[in-house]
Amino acid sequence: MTDLTRGYEQDPVAILRGAVFHEEGCNQMVIVKDINFYSLCEHHMLPFYGKVHVAYIPNGEVTGLSKIPRVVDVFSHRLQLQERLTKQIREAIHEALHPQGVMVVCEAQHMCMQMRGVEKQGSITTTSDFCGAFNQAKTREEFLSLIRMSRL
Repeated sequence: MTDLTRGYEQDPVAILRGAVFHEEGCNQMVIVKDINFYSLCEHHMLPFYGKVHVAYIPNGEVTGLSKIPRVVDVFSHRLQLQERLTKQIREAIHEALHPQGVMVVCEAQHMCMQMRGVEKQGSITTTSDFCGAFNQAKTREEFLSLIRMSRL
């Protein structure tokens, strides 16, 4: 359990700020997609797992690309709800980088739905949270179309 809940001991904002680079003129969307995660449902103490996709539009500062998956790890290594996980990732990036906008999409399978209750295999829950420039439908659509594109 210590390993599965190690995220309580880590500061996600400090992680992001640990590698901030000033890049004036860098104002295009930065996306890190298909970030695998594993977490424990705080209601049932059963795993849920999936992928997180993150985008932000810099406002003069960018963070090291590896910092985004580290933030996902911090929050996923806490007793969690998918809805809260999605929001916490967005809030941490917004607080640390003050970007023009942030959007997070989380897709997960929940063992509490597969092993107990309705026992539905393969169902996927999708949550999103966004702010700033992503309040514009066109910007959200650009992000969503880019995360649907094929992988390398």
